[in-house]
Amino acid sequence: MIIGYARVSTQDQTLDRQLDALKKYGAEKIFEEKITGTIKNRSELDKLKLIIREGDIVVIESLSRLGRSSKDLLALIEEFRDRKVTLISLKENIDISTPTGQLMFTVLAALCQFERDLTVQRTKDGLMAARARGRKGGRPEVDPKKVEKALRLYEAHTHSINEIIAITGVSQGTLYKAIRSAKEKIINNQK
Repeated sequence: MIIGYARVSTQDQTLDRQLDALKKYGAEKIFEEKITGTIKNRSELDKLKLIIREGDIVVIESLSRLGRSSKDLLALIEEFRDRKVTLISLKENIDISTPTGQLMFTVLAALCQFERDLTVQRTKDGLMAARARGRKGGRPEVDPKKVEKALRLYEAHTHSINEIIAITGVSQGTLYKAIRSAKEKIINNQK
């Protein structure tokens, strides 16, 4: 089955050009959306992903209609490829079932990995620069006395978790971490 997907970002925009191109290609079913590509969950795209089967062809007018970013686009392309569904982009003339399409997919994957690696490197460089200036980074340390008080209140069974958090100013995550740590100490002391 040939399945089309068309998307524009706003209600004011028209899908006519995309729909014409998809119909001309031979799309038997077309999913249409008027929603920004920055939203992760797009109902019509989700419906498309639910109905596609091995051997189907998903056709789009342009790669920009499908993915919010190169990372999201790559994830969708990988999903289609893993499910043995062919993706065809008319504007870029890409068919991932062909050697050229596979090359384009590989280049796109390499660019996404490069983008991720650059982000990691910039983060590391930024942390090193901040440390060189005396800034520690990360979450601020919690006052151990507040954590001890929160644990005592928890063990007394006189207050709810929310009340303990409000009284001590200790976050829920920190409280639960302290509770786990206290239980582990008891278990280790019993051995």
